[in-house]
Amino acid sequence: MGVDAGAPRAVVLLSGGIDSATTLAVARSSGFACYALTVNYGQRHRVEIEAARRVAAALGVTAHKVVELDMRWIGGSALTADIEVPKTGLGEGIPVTYVPARNTVLLSLALGWAEVLGARDIFIGANAVDYSGYPDCRPAFIAAFEALANVATKMGVEGQKISIHAPLLRMSKAEIIRTGAVLGVEYGLTISCYDPTEEGRACGGCDACRLRRKGFAEAGVADPTSYAH
Repeated sequence: MGVDAGAPRAVVLLSGGIDSATTLAVARSSGFACYALTVNYGQRHRVEIEAARRVAAALGVTAHKVVELDMRWIGGSALTADIEVPKTGLGEGIPVTYVPARNTVLLSLALGWAEVLGARDIFIGANAVDYSGYPDCRPAFIAAFEALANVATKMGVEGQKISIHAPLLRMSKAEIIRTGAVLGVEYGLTISCYDPTEEGRACGGCDACRLRRKGFAEAGVADPTSYAH
């Protein structure tokens, strides 16, 4: 793990995918001592938890917490309930892989830890360009949560402004991959798949795999992923 060394602290949500790994690299390159937070919320693609551990170790975070918070009792998503993950490409509307209130919950956990750490900056890898259309990956959500953070915390009401950073928000997947490549992200350590095999290989057909493949192709960067199909 990295050393704080007096740098400003930031909590970074780290899932183990391309976007969160790149966001962590961006935060580090901006001079923050990074405290990575990974949440095991009962997702079917829990192989991403180990990917997050690999990325955190490779990028040298100050600390990495893996929190257990089972959201399967809510259900309503192909990622947390017995609902088939679509493999026919990106469709219209919000897909069944949307997890109700997930980013609200994750940012709330990050906000609590940030306040304890005295960290005024929180990073999330939300993206509103090459994504599946989730409402909690859009600019309006990020702005609204930042406003909430500054009225819901001791830090905020005492004048220590809390900032929610989504540095990838308006980037294409190709731009994200190019950015990460420059910052030294080892994308072979990451996984994006929503429905991996028992061996942990990416399925190759879900939305996340399709966006990942498209991103590497358009970025002109070799895709290190082993796809099942």
